[in-house]
Amino acid sequence: MKVVISVDMEGVCGVASWVQVSPPEFGGLVNGTEYQAARERMTLEAAAAAEGALAAGATDVLINDSHDTMRNLLPELLPPGVRFTSGNDKPLSMVQGVQERGVGALLFVGYHARAGSARGPLAHTWNGFVRNVRVNGTDTGEYGLNALLAGHYSVPVVFASGDDVAMQEITAELGEQVVTVPVKEGLSTFAAVHLHPAEAQRRIREGAEQGVRAAAHATPYTTRWPAACQLTLDHPARADQGERVPGITRVDAFTVGWESPDAPHLFQTFRMLAKVAEVRLNG
Repeated sequence: MKVVISVDMEGVCGVASWVQVSPPEFGGLVNGTEYQAARERMTLEAAAAAEGALAAGATDVLINDSHDTMRNLLPELLPPGVRFTSGNDKPLSMVQGVQERGVGALLFVGYHARAGSARGPLAHTWNGFVRNVRVNGTDTGEYGLNALLAGHYSVPVVFASGDDVAMQEITAELGEQVVTVPVKEGLSTFAAVHLHPAEAQRRIREGAEQGVRAAAHATPYTTRWPAACQLTLDHPARADQGERVPGITRVDAFTVGWESPDAPHLFQTFRMLAKVAEVRLNG
C-alpha cells in the first residue's frame, strides 16, 4: 500500500511564532536560525511518521512538503527509500500524491487549528486574511479541505499530529478513525507547552503505525454534493475581488459563496479565491 504524508510546520513541536516558520527571505530571525531549527524538527517528525507507516507495512511512502514555499524538508534526514515532493506550484498543493494509483492512506503531520480558533498556536487557514471556510454549514480548516480532496480519490485520513486544538477539530470533523497525536498544548495564539522533540517523534511514529495498520477499514472523508461553500475574508475589499470571479456570489461584506459539484472544484475554487483576494488595501 502507498502512503502519502502531508507535513506542515505550524503544528510541529517547539513552534509558537511566525518567526520560527518563516524562511530568512520572509523574515526568519537572525539569518533564519529559528527557522532552520523548526525545519529540522519538521523533517524529523515527517521521518517518524514515515517510519511508522513502513513498520505497518507500507510499500511506498511519499512525503509532501506542505508549508509556505514548500521547500522546507531536509531530505538527508528522511528514511532511505521514501520519496518526497517539494515546490509550491503543485496541482494538489498540500496533498499532492493522493491521486496516484494504489494510495491507501493520508497522514497529516505538523497540522494547526483553523482560522479563528481560540488557543490554537498560529491558527489560520491558508493565509493571514482568510477568516473562515464553511462547507455545507461546517466550519473547516486546511485539514478539512485536504481531507475532502483526498476523499475524492478514495484516500482516507488515518493519522494527524500537531497542536491539541487542531487535533480536537480534526477528530470532531473527520471522526475517531483518525489517530491523533498532540505534540503541544496551546496556551494562546503565540504560546504553547511542548513535548520534548524526541518524545513527540516517538509518539508520532507509534501513532502513524497504528493509523496505517487500520487504514483498510478507514472511510474516506466526504460531504453532500453539490456543496454550498463560503469563504469569509478579513476585509470587504478582498470580498470585492472575489465577487468578480464568474460563479461567485456575495453573501455579506466579508463573505463570498459558491456551489461546488465535487471536491476538486471546491479545492481549486478556494485556492483561486484566496489568490484573487491578495489585493492592496490602501486603494
